[in-house]
Amino acid sequence: MDIVSNTYSLPLVILSVVIAIIDSFAALNIGARIYKAKGMSKWLWLTAGGVAMGGGIWSMHFIAMLAFHLSIPVSYKLSIVVLSILPAVIASGLALYMVGQKTVSTRQVIIGGAVVAAGISAMHYIGMEAMDMAAEIIYDPWLWGLSVIIAFIASVVAIRLLCYARINEGNPNFWWQKGLSALVMGAAISGMHYTGMASATFTHTHAHNMISTSLNHVILAYSIGISTLLILGIILISTLIDRKFESQTIQSERKFRSVIESAMDAIILSDSNGSIISWNKGAEHMFGYKESEALGQNLSFIIPSRFQQAHSDGMKRYLKTKLPHVIGKTVELVGVKKRDIEFPIELSLASWEEDEQTYFSSIIRDITERKQAADKINEMVYLDPLTGLPNRHLLNDRLTHAIDQAVINKYIIGVMFIDLDRFKYVNDTLGHAVGDELLIHAASRMNKLLEKIDTLSRQGGDEFIIILPNTTSDSIAKLAKQLLEAFSESFIVNEHEIFITPSIGISCYPSDGRNIESLIKNADTAMYRAKEQGKNNFQFYTPDMNEIVSTKMKLEIGMRKALERKEFVLHYQPQVDISTGNTIGVEALVRWQHLEWGHISPGEFIPIAEETGLIIPIGKWVLEEACRQNKKWQEEYNIPLRVSVNISSRQFQQTNLVQMVKQTLEDSGLAPEYLELELTESIIQDSKHAIKTMHELKSMGIHLSIDDFGTGYSSLSYLKLFPIDTLKIDQSFTKNIFENSKDAALVETIINMANNMDLKVIAEGVETEEQLSFLRQKHCDEAQGYFFSRPITPAELSEQLHERLTVS
Repeated sequence: MDIVSNTYSLPLVILSVVIAIIDSFAALNIGARIYKAKGMSKWLWLTAGGVAMGGGIWSMHFIAMLAFHLSIPVSYKLSIVVLSILPAVIASGLALYMVGQKTVSTRQVIIGGAVVAAGISAMHYIGMEAMDMAAEIIYDPWLWGLSVIIAFIASVVAIRLLCYARINEGNPNFWWQKGLSALVMGAAISGMHYTGMASATFTHTHAHNMISTSLNHVILAYSIGISTLLILGIILISTLIDRKFESQTIQSERKFRSVIESAMDAIILSDSNGSIISWNKGAEHMFGYKESEALGQNLSFIIPSRFQQAHSDGMKRYLKTKLPHVIGKTVELVGVKKRDIEFPIELSLASWEEDEQTYFSSIIRDITERKQAADKINEMVYLDPLTGLPNRHLLNDRLTHAIDQAVINKYIIGVMFIDLDRFKYVNDTLGHAVGDELLIHAASRMNKLLEKIDTLSRQGGDEFIIILPNTTSDSIAKLAKQLLEAFSESFIVNEHEIFITPSIGISCYPSDGRNIESLIKNADTAMYRAKEQGKNNFQFYTPDMNEIVSTKMKLEIGMRKALERKEFVLHYQPQVDISTGNTIGVEALVRWQHLEWGHISPGEFIPIAEETGLIIPIGKWVLEEACRQNKKWQEEYNIPLRVSVNISSRQFQQTNLVQMVKQTLEDSGLAPEYLELELTESIIQDSKHAIKTMHELKSMGIHLSIDDFGTGYSSLSYLKLFPIDTLKIDQSFTKNIFENSKDAALVETIINMANNMDLKVIAEGVETEEQLSFLRQKHCDEAQGYFFSRPITPAELSEQLHERLTVS
């Protein structure tokens, strides 16, 4: 057996080792790209990497074979050479595929190493079979086995290094570790090849025909080497470029992540199944769950259970149709945070496609404060801030809706206009705080009598309106009676016991109006008629009420001009000492003589003046004129005449009343003892205010009398509390002393009581001698009425005083 001698070409050996190292370095880079790539990009890198890495290993192997020189001519069979490439490419592709997985176990590494080693070994020995020469190859089984073991170790090491490189790619100090890893992998691959070559012994055979198509090994070696280096260079450059893009992407993602983390809103990313893949600090703060608690959870866990099915159906519908039902839109929903606390949220939902998967981004904002602010604004716009009842705006909306429904369904709507009697008096005497509390209690008491479909509204001040949809006249009247009865009980406000009554006016749709304005106006008109007929009353609207309102309005306008035009005049009714028959005083009574309408009765214009407040300037003029006239009579006739002037409740409540009276006396020069102020019982309901004012007036020397005694609201207790000089018996009692025994008994009782309390008594409305005789017998002090004189003009009274002076 002739053994063929052999040698190696050192340049080609070095070239083969360099290619092995460069190929290993390229494989480390490719492995990291495959691990990080997704979808189609992953498969492109895997294919290109398998071809490049496998081609590099094959190139190292083939160049190393071409570096092997035998003493006999050698050429290579092209078909077998090409075939030997396939195991290298397949083995490299398998190794890179394993590296691309999320996790690689030791078992997988061993199995994979064995398969890759088999592929590399197959590549080597198939390549050996491509040698065309006059020799036979005999392998040393020990060295052959050692080469396979080296191939296995090299494959396991390569896979481990590839896995290590994919994780640590991008670390600042990894470049030298990668270089060292490439040296190890290159040395292992080269070692496997040269061990395999060492196991081969070539024996000469003389019967061999050379194939004419064999390749020249020198040219081929360098051609393959240069081509491989070019390909590996391209691959390395591609990985560097891809890593650069990845670095920029990572930087962008970091910037994006920092923006997400700094956002106050919750920003949540989820996959097509609704599983949460990103959960920012805003989401932690808003929902109360840490990122570790939320990741992997289904998005439905922050949605109330009653809405979860609808949410799931909506996502399925979108994934199926790709129609933007809610995508890109902002909607208001309800979220649920930790401990099942629900709160209002605003959701903006977007979606994107990546690697044939659909992902969703949810930007969620807590709108609790905005909702509360909106509710607050809504309350300010539509609710009365004091009572919390609907105000005029909301009342108009509800009444409009009720009318629309009534038109369709042909039913009746009741509108009640409610005014609280004497509320202003309570407000002025006890203070606005008490008045406000009284309104709150009154509103609550009324609301308890209403049905859910009814609306109680506060119009302002002490005025309320009730809307009663789908009702009847009988039901309205029944409710009105219930309201009056409810106010029969007193209100306890800040330790004050207060009695207050309502006056109720009622209009009905469609008989009394077909729009808001007419219904409320007519109910208001009916309320004033109820008030005129007596407090604590209700009245349905009738068409003739408008005429009354029109007349009242005309009188009000006329009164405003009457003072300027000097249409008011005073008449005086003498007050007579019953025992002597002498006139000792007069009562000043205002009269209105209109330039066009003629004489207007006080019964017509005084209530309107009280209601509108015009009684204050009119009353001031009466006081000034009466004092001036009395002073003139005293100077002219030297008769000590006392003039009585009525003080209305509105005047008495004026804080400057005492000062105004004092100034009037000073201006007129009238001594205070010649002025008597007549007060009604209703004026002195607030004893604290009344006592203070009356004592101030009394200290000036002014006489005080209670007018229309017995017709007011007070008890008799004020007779011992107030500095009163005179009681005036109302004419309604005087007129009936012979027709009604109770009236006679009442008059006698008043006279006896006044005498016992050292008060003077004056009886009004004396018209007959019999009445006068009765009063004289009962020891009444003074009287006035038509029996003595009707109210007369100043000129007429001057004549009487002149005659009295002449007689005396």
